[in-house]
Amino acid sequence: MPAVPFLRTPTERERRGDIVLAVVMFVGAVLSAGLSSIAQVYGDEQAPLWTALVYAVVVTAPLAVRRRWPGTVAVIVVVAYFIAVTIRVPEIYVGNIAMFIAIYTAGAWMNDRRRAVIVRIGIIVSMFVWLLITMYRDAILEADKADVIAGAMSPYVAFMLIQLLLNVLYFGGAYYFGERSWAAATQLAVLEQRTAELEREREVTAAQAVALDRVRIARELHDVVAHHVSVMGVQAGAARLVLERDPAESTRILTGIEGSARDAIHELRQLLETLRTPGGETTDAASTLALDDIPELVDASTEAGLPTAYTVIGDPTPVPSLVAVNLYRIAQESLTNARRHAGPDATADVRVRYDDDGVEVEIVNTGRPVAQVRPGLGQLGMRERAAASGGTLEVTPRPFGGLRVRARVPLPFASESSVNR
Repeated sequence: MPAVPFLRTPTERERRGDIVLAVVMFVGAVLSAGLSSIAQVYGDEQAPLWTALVYAVVVTAPLAVRRRWPGTVAVIVVVAYFIAVTIRVPEIYVGNIAMFIAIYTAGAWMNDRRRAVIVRIGIIVSMFVWLLITMYRDAILEADKADVIAGAMSPYVAFMLIQLLLNVLYFGGAYYFGERSWAAATQLAVLEQRTAELEREREVTAAQAVALDRVRIARELHDVVAHHVSVMGVQAGAARLVLERDPAESTRILTGIEGSARDAIHELRQLLETLRTPGGETTDAASTLALDDIPELVDASTEAGLPTAYTVIGDPTPVPSLVAVNLYRIAQESLTNARRHAGPDATADVRVRYDDDGVEVEIVNTGRPVAQVRPGLGQLGMRERAAASGGTLEVTPRPFGGLRVRARVPLPFASESSVNR
């Protein structure tokens, strides 16, 4: 996500603080003007007291809007200070503080950074030019005094050097602290933006996790319910047909229905217990099903009316539990679909093939010709299981009727995985 350009805007609280600052500075300027006038800081060249009161207003009032228009405020305050010092207005200290605040604010709050640099550099250069002119003028006036030319470092020269040093520290500090404030505000804005992005990502991740859990639960429920209900439906139909002429066979079939119902309840209870466990995983890894359970699945399919053969090809190798569960469910769903759609005389063949690269489960059934495979929840669930195991799934019609379902999962790290065989 591209970074949003940073614009520093004062809050209502900061604006109220600026007004309070301006009032406090004005009161201080009035007091300083009165005391400076009494102390005669400029001697006989001192301007009348009323000029100090006007100066107090001009130099402090703009501070009330210093964050809204920092560049304009800085120029007004500096110009007022220049004029006041030039005409010897009896107020020095508060004006210096106001000018420092104005220059600092220009660096800290001007969103146009190029203009902020120009305004501050212009003020600093103008001040030092004015200071050099003043120093030169005073040096000419003091040239006739013996102590000025007495030695390489006269008291007057030392005093001028102190003034230069103080001004360097004064303006350099205002510039530096303004830059630091802007940099800190920029970093804070970036941090807040990243925090907001992380919060949005967290919400999206949480929503995705919920959606994935819903899909996994729906897939597991579909596999369990569809399989067992399909078996019970086929067995119930067979029991109805032989109920009157072969009571013993009917009893055997009804016993099978009872067993299928018990198995369905057991698997549903196991799934619900997993969901209720605090911090429990909702994935299929919580199941105890494995590839070694496929023979029982084949036997149940045969008893349900779909004669099914089972073959193991190759040397069995350890298979991670999640992969085993997913392959079992794929075989279960394939046999369920065959019982439902292949027809009364269909047969099925389940092959589990191990090789050097992985494991493959192939389910082939005969029956009605299939012109086109129609995607449904069962097929979607099988594809999701194959993908979750890092494998692939092929569902293709056979030329003489029926379907071929082949799920293959590579096992490059089978020896390092948890094993459920």
